[in-house]
Amino acid sequence: MSPVSRVLLVSHDSVWARAVSKGLLQAAQKLANPYGLCFSVASSHGDAMAQLAADGDVQIVLIDRCLIGSAPAGAVIALVNAIGAFRPELSCYVLLSDDDEKAEMEELASHALSGYFYRDETDYQGWFRILSAEIAEKSATPFYDALRQYVAMAKDSWHTPGHSGGESLLGSPWVGDFHEFVGENMLRADLSVSVPMLDSLMHPTGVIAEAQALAAKTFGARLTYFATNGTSTSNKVIFQTLLAPGDKLLLDRNCHKSVHHGVILSGACPVYLDSSVNRQYGVFGPVPKATIYQAIADHPDARVLILTSCTYDGLRYDLAPIIQVAHEAGIKVIIDEAWYGHARFHPALRPTALESGADYATQSTHKVLSAFSQASMIHVNDPDFDAHLFRENFNMHTSTSPQYNLIASLDVARKQAHMEGYRLLERTLKLAEDLRAKIDATGVFRVLGLDELLPDEVRNDGIRLDPTKLTIDISRSGYSVDELQRELFERFNIQVEKSTFNTLTLLLTIGTTKSKVSRLYDAILRLARTQKSPRAPVRLPDMPRFTRLACLPRDAYYEAGERLALLDEEGRPNPALFGRVACDQIVPYPPGIPVLVPGQLIDEDVIAYLVRLMKAQKGIEIHGLADLQGEMAVRVLRCDELEQLRRNINMS
Repeated sequence: MSPVSRVLLVSHDSVWARAVSKGLLQAAQKLANPYGLCFSVASSHGDAMAQLAADGDVQIVLIDRCLIGSAPAGAVIALVNAIGAFRPELSCYVLLSDDDEKAEMEELASHALSGYFYRDETDYQGWFRILSAEIAEKSATPFYDALRQYVAMAKDSWHTPGHSGGESLLGSPWVGDFHEFVGENMLRADLSVSVPMLDSLMHPTGVIAEAQALAAKTFGARLTYFATNGTSTSNKVIFQTLLAPGDKLLLDRNCHKSVHHGVILSGACPVYLDSSVNRQYGVFGPVPKATIYQAIADHPDARVLILTSCTYDGLRYDLAPIIQVAHEAGIKVIIDEAWYGHARFHPALRPTALESGADYATQSTHKVLSAFSQASMIHVNDPDFDAHLFRENFNMHTSTSPQYNLIASLDVARKQAHMEGYRLLERTLKLAEDLRAKIDATGVFRVLGLDELLPDEVRNDGIRLDPTKLTIDISRSGYSVDELQRELFERFNIQVEKSTFNTLTLLLTIGTTKSKVSRLYDAILRLARTQKSPRAPVRLPDMPRFTRLACLPRDAYYEAGERLALLDEEGRPNPALFGRVACDQIVPYPPGIPVLVPGQLIDEDVIAYLVRLMKAQKGIEIHGLADLQGEMAVRVLRCDELEQLRRNINMS
């Protein structure tokens, strides 16, 4: 399949515009046209924006400076800015009459323009070459191209990895099938730092550096770094760059567990902010704005604020005012955008964290775009960024033998998002809207809207919902969550993203197709017609609020501690745990929010919650519990350890 790259010419002069289009088309027919450049005309600002909304193949806009209206410069700037706000991945060129106009345009909009042409220089073949070069630059995949080139060279391998391009698997009666399953190109592309032409992820100066620079431009960052250990590691790298032991940070308690692990590794002193909770559906939402603002006011010495936007369920903050308040207090802002890396490429999903002013954004490119699992990006807009310190921390966590197929997938995912992200997301959003209507029409299953998902505490906080994440209320179906997931998997070959005690969450991506939507709807409709008897609603117990820290999380984690049983001999919450200090992070999944973090004081409510949780839903996982002679236990500080820590750091 050949690509299509449409060039939109905007001019009030229809005769002149047709002549230009004809000249460019003739050039396309005479010259090589690997990117499928073709041309169309818009007669006004409104017409141009309508075409950009309707046609995802538009890659470049040519704007006629002297014929756009009664106030030409202002009209051009308005259109350029509108295009940048709507589809920032597009390239814009202005057609000028003289150099005075060029100076005027550069002063007003140099940041948004790719270049200029002069109307009276009708060298259409020259114009075409420039436009084609622009597409070539935008669609380049320097690392992926180098990887393919090297594999095609068929060099004999006298270096790692040990499978030697898959040779060790060929002909094996035991594992030869793995070679066939994975594929020859995947194995031959599994190389190592012994290949200089493929650059080094730890010290990129060649094709990896070029690919990262393209990604920064695409995602609107000053700098972008590729990560092959997922967003989990990305968050830790930033923490260790910005925070020294004892530094204070404000963090959403609803953050991914990697953030809490980053607190331990950095030695920071966290101020945990309780997230909002929709108890009817077991959905944890954003931290209320009022809570964030109060924390900023109460902790003027805080260095960092980290929030998750959007959440697993698609709830996203109104970030701009929060970031502004944080910056006014001298606080750096990190946004975990693991589930929102696609937002840059459709106006319905913007603004992104970077567009809202964030200093750092981490994205799981593999979650919602086309990269392989574990492939993520770190985007940097911090004006005080210390590149050397960041690199030292990055190299501390990254492997010296990174998987080059992951790096190639990031390069390719960036290209796809830039060149066709809008078109693919437009399709995804329409499929989501269609699927929502069909599920609601069953009368049994229901997709929850923003008003139903929002916890009461954040109803006036400007929270928005990512429509590519559908949360389905199953409470009328008569199925338990476990039964419904089993039916979908075993009868209909469908695997969903996640669940709570009465909801299922579906994730629609740029890979979602009409066929998949039809198969899912067929399954939902069949299950809706089963007409099982309604079940009594099952609700998880309410999570207790954060207690307080008795010491730094890092200090508690690295002590030996002792293990105390979660239950006493009669199967009740063990009172011996009350008043003790946790050494580990205890995380029920779902929902995946820590009930305890290292250094946290344990009270009766916390232990009672864990016990009730296990009894309310047998299948729940609780991460972080220790084993004590076959019984579940909590690792806590010994009294002498806590006393010594208090003397060392003067905390009470």
